[in-house]
Amino acid sequence: MMLIIICAIGYIFGCIHGSQIIGNYKNINIKKSGSKNAGASNTTMILGWKYGVIVALIDVFKAIFSIFIVSILLNHYGIINEAQIFYIYINAFFVIIGHNYPITMSFNGGKGTASFIGLILMIDWKIAFMGLCILLLLSFATDYFVIGTLSMYVSFIGYTWYVFDFLPVIIACLLFTVFIMKHLENYKRIINKQEVRLSSFIRKQAS
Repeated sequence: MMLIIICAIGYIFGCIHGSQIIGNYKNINIKKSGSKNAGASNTTMILGWKYGVIVALIDVFKAIFSIFIVSILLNHYGIINEAQIFYIYINAFFVIIGHNYPITMSFNGGKGTASFIGLILMIDWKIAFMGLCILLLLSFATDYFVIGTLSMYVSFIGYTWYVFDFLPVIIACLLFTVFIMKHLENYKRIINKQEVRLSSFIRKQAS
């Protein structure tokens, strides 16, 4: 029963979509414009940095709030240590499921990178800082944001594998590799030299 409640909390929070909120406010369908991704980067591309940052913050903090509520619930029932981490990972997984496949958007949402950052912040801010550094370093080094995103996922999985000697936590962490597949279209565009480069995106926003 606890697992079902934790999954439901995650999915409900995940369905709170920053791009949908801003899109409704600006009377534009973010999902059907630009790169057709319901996330902060596409919002920035369409509406500018201010709205892109707002969308990113909404998507980061919905993961933080979901995990915070679940942590209170787990502490109330005396579920601590590795068992608590397992449930937090599952909750975060369903936040991203809700973000990627929200019932409010006919199960066609974004890619969950901002919410994933929210998860790392709640686990350990130092790891989050390291993950963001890896994200930015690889993004600028390769000139593709999606490469930085992939590196952040891989570093998080490596961190979990190294720190937690508890099989359920490791299995829960490996579930996040599913979201790497969400970026397959980006990898294909990189191979075909059709993906928007980070430098081009920055120049466009600066002009």
